Amino acid sequence: MQWQPIENLPSNWKELASAELPPLVTVWSEQAQRLRSSGEFKTFMERLRREIAIETGIIERLYTLDRGITRLLIEQGINEALIPHDATDRPIKQVVSLIQDQEAAIEGLFDFVGGQRTLSTFYIKQLHKLLTQNQSSTEALVPSKGQIIRVPLIQGDWKQQPNNPMRLDGVIHEYCPPEQVASEMDQLVKWHHQHQEQKVSPEVEAAWLHHRFTQIHPFQDGNGRVARCLASLVFIQSNWFPLVLTRDDRAAYIGASEQADQGELAPLINLFSKSQKQALIRSLGLSEQILSETRRTQVVIASIADKLKQNQRATIRDRCNKAEGFAVSLFRIASERLQEVATEIRLSLQSLMGGDIPVFTISAPPDGSKAYYHRYEVVETAKQLDYFANIREYHNWVKLIIDVGSPTVLLLSFHVLGHEYIGLLVCSACAYHRDETDEGEKTIINDIQSLSDSPFQFSYADDENNLVERFKKWLEDVIVTGLEYWNKSL
Repeated sequence: MQWQPIENLPSNWKELASAELPPLVTVWSEQAQRLRSSGEFKTFMERLRREIAIETGIIERLYTLDRGITRLLIEQGINEALIPHDATDRPIKQVVSLIQDQEAAIEGLFDFVGGQRTLSTFYIKQLHKLLTQNQSSTEALVPSKGQIIRVPLIQGDWKQQPNNPMRLDGVIHEYCPPEQVASEMDQLVKWHHQHQEQKVSPEVEAAWLHHRFTQIHPFQDGNGRVARCLASLVFIQSNWFPLVLTRDDRAAYIGASEQADQGELAPLINLFSKSQKQALIRSLGLSEQILSETRRTQVVIASIADKLKQNQRATIRDRCNKAEGFAVSLFRIASERLQEVATEIRLSLQSLMGGDIPVFTISAPPDGSKAYYHRYEVVETAKQLDYFANIREYHNWVKLIIDVGSPTVLLLSFHVLGHEYIGLLVCSACAYHRDETDEGEKTIINDIQSLSDSPFQFSYADDENNLVERFKKWLEDVIVTGLEYWNKSL
């Protein structure tokens, strides 16, 4: 692939921004203030930074580390004593040093933002030097011999030789020639400053900055690490979360980056948006958990007092009422759409099966008398998506029952996210098989599967028109996934 000079944002960049992130950020900003006042916000962010630091090295293939040890290091801290010799493919001391370099770089991003500094090529070089201080060498290809050798790594300065990799298919991917790097990096920083003045959405700017920097590939090695730090910097400047990409995101990350190389920036923006959404949802769920982990009397009393204070505010109830009003509208849309799908299925099967086709919908009555139904299914789905489902405060549900072949149920549940109800609701979607025992007295539920990679979230801060459009798109994806689930059981 031939190198091309970097390009500015596409003309339709406003259309590429996420409609669901701003309302979610509004809710999180209010909850974060309570978390900060508890004194435990530092603990929360330390865990997040450790996860980013560890997973970055895995994505870059600097080392391997199994999931169990990764989780232990996130919870307990980066400590050589916690890593067994068979848990990684590199010397443990080297792995710890590489992780600590990345962690220090992320910490430095927060200091950079706190000091209200502006991005410069000088800072980018400093960042690279910090990230690679414990990496003395890198691989290089000798074109005349087709041989890969180890060479000393230039730390904190632009590359002096081409670093164009050869892909598995034999195609050479050309990055910016060394003699063009300085001018291209100056242009990158100049455009970035213009985007800040234009108030470009964080997820759009982070993806653009990340890709264009990668397109230049200004350093001999470590460009991926620096690129993700620059994306994190954009998010941190907006009081969002650093970019979290794990080993599970690697294939999607590479695919989105390759599409960006072809001029399609949207997949990378969507991946970064998904990462922020998951971080925000997980943070809202974990905030109550972290508060409860501390047993210091002052913090507990302060937390209780804060809850009482919030409960006394009429605005909290107003916000919840507004969110529930949205839920009613979305519930009606979901119910009508599932009824349409049931009708379509019955008509399609009528000529094959004849008679009364057992495909129908059931929903919770408006009086709330069956709000406690399907608790097991909802909780299991929430576990798969890593959040706490609260059906005590609010719960409404509708399900599509397909009693053809292996009896299959598609369940949509509207409920509260997290222990505390602050006007944030979600809709989860799952599918499962329903089997009767031999005696026919008990129904067995098995193979519960979430039909989306995250719940559909909404709050009082949403715009209703955008919310409805977002929900309809999400709902169609859920229905298609649910029908595929049923199809596999036939």
